[in-house]
Amino acid sequence: MATVSATMVKQLREKTGAGMMDCKNALAECGRDMDKAVDFLRKKGLATAQKRAGREMNQGVVESYIHGGGKLGVMVEVNCETDFVAKTDDFKAFARNIAMHIAATGPLGIVPEEIPQEVVEKEREIYRAQALETGKPEKIVDKIAEGKLSKFFKESCLMDQAYVKEPDKTIKDYLTEMIGKTGENITIRRFSRFQLGEGS
Repeated sequence: MATVSATMVKQLREKTGAGMMDCKNALAECGRDMDKAVDFLRKKGLATAQKRAGREMNQGVVESYIHGGGKLGVMVEVNCETDFVAKTDDFKAFARNIAMHIAATGPLGIVPEEIPQEVVEKEREIYRAQALETGKPEKIVDKIAEGKLSKFFKESCLMDQAYVKEPDKTIKDYLTEMIGKTGENITIRRFSRFQLGEGS
């Protein structure tokens, strides 16, 4: 099998919206030929995410997951286009897996824009202070802080988190796979995570 570079995988992901491992396998399978790899993924039905973005999603499920003898609970709303897909075992399993993942990782939001600005600013200040503490020059302190902030988003945003059951892919990759599998647009709309004794 041909060796596939990370850059090629990234390019193919941008073109198709397919998951990282699917892109890597497609490129290896097609001898690193980008166009053939795109066709290969289309045939597999994984390159559909972008095309479906405009479709209305008002069906789906609200799934819950309770862990630790009732000490931790998650509710998540996952939407799709039709009632038919919403009732499938695959879709229900996907929603349940997302609820379990949220229970395990405690994301602060689905995407970076959902994390409250005051939380982001507080993190940025902590990273700046840490960089200044180590004697780094003022001019690169902001760069260091932004780099750490980017890592913070990766760890705190559901879409960017590594999926706990398959850490080689992100939740976004997992979602894209489900879109390819069902042939419908799917979105994780919202979630709530409750932990006993947390909050006011």
